[in-house]
Amino acid sequence: MVVLPGSVSALALVLGAWRLPDSRNPAATRLDVAGTVAFTLVLGLLPLGVLQAPAQGWGAVQVVLPLAGAVLAALLFWRTEARVLRRGGQAMLDISLFRYPRFVGVQLLAAAPAYGFVVLLVLLPIRFIGLEGRSSWEAGQFMLLLSGPILLMPGVAARLVGRWSAAAVCAAGLVLCAAGLLWLGHCGPTSGLRDYAGPLLAIGLGIGLPWGLMDGLAVSVVPRERAGMAAGIFNTVRVAGEGIALALVGAGLAALLATELRPLFPGADVAPAAQRLATGDLAQALALLPGGTRAELLQAYARAFGLLTQVLAGVTLATACVVFRILRTPDPHGAQGPFAAGRG
Repeated sequence: MVVLPGSVSALALVLGAWRLPDSRNPAATRLDVAGTVAFTLVLGLLPLGVLQAPAQGWGAVQVVLPLAGAVLAALLFWRTEARVLRRGGQAMLDISLFRYPRFVGVQLLAAAPAYGFVVLLVLLPIRFIGLEGRSSWEAGQFMLLLSGPILLMPGVAARLVGRWSAAAVCAAGLVLCAAGLLWLGHCGPTSGLRDYAGPLLAIGLGIGLPWGLMDGLAVSVVPRERAGMAAGIFNTVRVAGEGIALALVGAGLAALLATELRPLFPGADVAPAAQRLATGDLAQALALLPGGTRAELLQAYARAFGLLTQVLAGVTLATACVVFRILRTPDPHGAQGPFAAGRG
């Protein structure tokens, strides 16, 4: 099973080295080392602090120091990039692009799938297989309902922007995704495929609409000569947003689980068990809570997960409103044709 992907990668490497032309920027300057280091520190320290919070507490040194370091690194990064741009150098990320309101809206749009869709790709298999004991086949059917629409909806979105604005299509998709998240929160440990089909399809269909338009929007809302940097920032926000969202949502779920478990086990230290539950280790969670039953823990998880989906739905809905407002704003450097603002 490992040989085939390795062979494909080797073939791609050979063909790329043979056929892809080498390109160089004659005006290129030295690597923005300070900006790269500061940005790497932000992406490393922020998730580190957040992930330790449920077990250590938000006031613990192991949490406060990484979070404070992340804030300081972010400030250093911003000042470093601004200084490089003032001197006419090539910054790692051209922060001056954030002066374009529609570009900011696209970055919010890039982050939306992280907490409205990507986190579910991690949390749901843990819930289905690790906690509820479903087979991998059954869990795969559920996940196909969630991810399958992503293959179809970009084409649908491309047709819709011929009639309505990209702002309207993206916002409508996020609203549908938020509705699906709220609906998903009502599914319990005994819910079957029929119960999950509606919410999972709603989330997949909803997030699929902006998914098919984001890349085009990212390079169309800035001057053409700066499209390359815009694409780089967009992809950075999208990938970094997924990692940060997973850390935040994982920590939030563990905290909600601890809140649900405390009334059931008064006087017990429920934080370690909540951590185990959040990662799908039901057996160890039961061992840490003597006298607890599988049914009690599954019901506590269902309630915590329901609260989590409410929060995610609220954030997704707020994003829809902000994105719609910003992307409808006329921009002198905005897109023409299907990505133009203000239609529909």
